[in-house]
Amino acid sequence: MCLAIPALVKSIEGQLAEVEIGGTSRSISISLTPEVRTGDYVLLHTGYAISIIDQDEARETLELLEELADRIE
Repeated sequence: MCLAIPALVKSIEGQLAEVEIGGTSRSISISLTPEVRTGDYVLLHTGYAISIIDQDEARETLELLEELADRIE
């Protein structure tokens, strides 16, 4: 099973973007989504942005993942 998680693009430099995921920043590749812009949400999978998603979809997915994490604890 694979999981892609929403990440907020904070900055872009060439084929790399700095994204925020749950308060943590990391560098990812945007080579598969060259049209991405700062402020976009992307689906992140294994270090690559695989698609751009809208803000509502990102927030809904993040809320569901938080609910799941709370149930596991």
